[in-house]
Amino acid sequence: MITEGRRGRRLTATVTNLEVARQKAYLISVDFDGAGIGDVDRSLEELVLLTDTAGSTPVATVPVRRRSPHAATLIGPGQAADLARDAQDLDVDVVVFDNDLAPGQQRNLQQLFECDVVDRVAVILDIFAQHATSREGMLQVESALLRYHLPRLRGKGTELSRLGGGIGTRGPGETKLETDRRRIMQRISHVDKRLKELQKVREAQSKTRSGSAIPSVSLVGYTNAGKSTLLNALTGAGVLARDRLFSTLDSTTRRLELSNGRQLLLSDTVGFVRRLPHQLVEAFRSTLQETVRADLLLHVVDASEPDAPDQVSAVREVLDSIGAGHIPELLVLNKADSADRASISSFELLYPDAVLVSATEGAGLDELLDRIAGVLARGFLEIDLVIPYTEGSVLGELRREAEVLTEDHRAEGTLVSVRLPPDRAGRYRRFAAVG
Repeated sequence: MITEGRRGRRLTATVTNLEVARQKAYLISVDFDGAGIGDVDRSLEELVLLTDTAGSTPVATVPVRRRSPHAATLIGPGQAADLARDAQDLDVDVVVFDNDLAPGQQRNLQQLFECDVVDRVAVILDIFAQHATSREGMLQVESALLRYHLPRLRGKGTELSRLGGGIGTRGPGETKLETDRRRIMQRISHVDKRLKELQKVREAQSKTRSGSAIPSVSLVGYTNAGKSTLLNALTGAGVLARDRLFSTLDSTTRRLELSNGRQLLLSDTVGFVRRLPHQLVEAFRSTLQETVRADLLLHVVDASEPDAPDQVSAVREVLDSIGAGHIPELLVLNKADSADRASISSFELLYPDAVLVSATEGAGLDELLDRIAGVLARGFLEIDLVIPYTEGSVLGELRREAEVLTEDHRAEGTLVSVRLPPDRAGRYRRFAAVG
């Protein structure tokens, strides 16, 4: 169990009680699967980070083991009463369960603890609500929040109609949340309609990009693995990169030139986490389509994180769930500057094809670019073309969209040897060199 005092920073401007600097949170993780102590401890450590990112101060962490969940209170009324007394002695403001809570369990526990009780899903939704900045991102978060709150309307009274002051009560459009189910359903319908309109725009942009021979590479990884930092290091994108969970929610795409002169589109999107709420996966599905359409996934891993193998598995589970599990993957072991040599050696044995980099220091980036070029070149055709001097625009297109291996200026035009995808070769058939 850990304990610490309150910090000075306020949760948000919507805090109702201005005398409370930050909510004090009491964290509980219940194990029904007989997982090892290390697994429970790692899960609680991540919940501590999530809770802190959401704006509350964890003052205690409690692992609980049970054979099976209690239908009414998850942990049983006796144990709930004991933990409630402990939480009251610590004067906590919110109790956070690492497990999903059914609406009835949440209400019963709130009565026992005599304070707000939320689950892991609510914490993650709250973080997303605070970090969403684009119109699409805010609508996606609102959609997830509405669907999460809908089955929890019973017994809420007017709580959802006013500005909240803590985890689970915040989010874009929260003042419009009403206890009346019909009005919330109408709001969900409206939000979904707006998202479909934005999705059409995104699909049109994606079709335009896919119509060219420029390959698409998507950065994926566990939250805080350093995807945005790597995007900035490779492209100078200047996107927000902070040592915080879910600091980036909106997709960002930048053009990148490889060492062989070939160009690609590199995209960064929301990071993943264990047990990513299905409401968010569904709400962000259109944004995640950038990943599904990619020619290559750069799976960024925090090499300084002892739990990295489990995080790799969690990311791959999400990729499978959105239909991106079949896309070629290149593992990138990031934060080499922070990882010890023993950890790096262990990961290199576990992932022999991975590339070791430090996005903050720029180490290993040249090798990464070479590896990307090599993976993208697999299955490509090498053909010789003669481009007449009157077709200069075609030569410029090849330089942008294919890998030009050699150029030789002759009387009839420029003889070029290029490497390009098979589905693009037909476009240049009329320029094929003879003999």
